[in-house]
Amino acid sequence: MIKTRHTIVALVGNKPGVLTRMASLFRRRGYNIESIAVGHSEIPDLSRMTIVVNGTDNLLEQVRKQLSKVVDVVKVVDVTGDNITARELALIKVKATSTTRSEIIEIVDIFRAKIVDVAPDSLTIEITGDEEKVDSLLKLLRNFGIREIARTGRIAMLRGQPRPGRDSP
Repeated sequence: MIKTRHTIVALVGNKPGVLTRMASLFRRRGYNIESIAVGHSEIPDLSRMTIVVNGTDNLLEQVRKQLSKVVDVVKVVDVTGDNITARELALIKVKATSTTRSEIIEIVDIFRAKIVDVAPDSLTIEITGDEEKVDSLLKLLRNFGIREIARTGRIAMLRGQPRPGRDSP
């Protein structure tokens, strides 16, 4: 069976232990979670969770159904293959000298990223975009020497109006 990269979006109760119970389901099935991002949703006391994982379609469907049964999970949708808006945020601290600083700034401008901190020997850059955009910037900045990276992982939602019976979580 072919493994595919799946993006699962869940609406969950904002309570202790929910994340652990959900992650345990993936662990029991032998799936490694590539990224997981959790934050408040538009509904009070509920959080939106975006999970990216590799797996076969059949087994991921079983996991999705099991996740739906977890206490405090309101809704789970596998949005893989759907028309989604997906973004990632990264903070990148890169070495910068007086001779390399202007070149780094030019690269940052090309990627429409922002410099959010300046130190005598480094620049901290913020970039938002799809994973390929973040990876491309990282590839160029590696030549200067990356000191630290913090990435959120993918967050996603369906584009446009929700379809009947398939509302976005």
